[in-house]
Amino acid sequence: MDKNKLFDAEYKFMCIIWEHEPVNSTELSKLSSSLLGWKKPTTYTMIRKLAEKELIVNENATVTAIVKREQVQKYESEQIIEKNFDGSLPTFLSAFLDNKRITEKEASELKRIIEEATK
Repeated sequence: MDKNKLFDAEYKFMCIIWEHEPVNSTELSKLSSSLLGWKKPTTYTMIRKLAEKELIVNENATVTAIVKREQVQKYESEQIIEKNFDGSLPTFLSAFLDNKRITEKEASELKRIIEEATK
């Protein structure tokens, strides 16, 4: 299993870490309680599991992400396109944009991204 694959609860927890890192594990437990409704043992179990998966490091009660949010987002988006759209980015974009309006700014940004990818 790819280490960038996160289950929903893991992703939500990682979002808290990414937002607050480096974060003291006690503070992380408080944040998890208020944002996720988790009890302290759940938070510490998740810290242990994510450290074992080498997604975070917990040194001196300070938690820091090893894997960055962008890496996980890239992996997840690639998996969605592969699984649901047979790996076809145009098919994905067509389905995603169906009956949606985008701004000129968004269209320009998409054009720029496509141009850079074709170089």
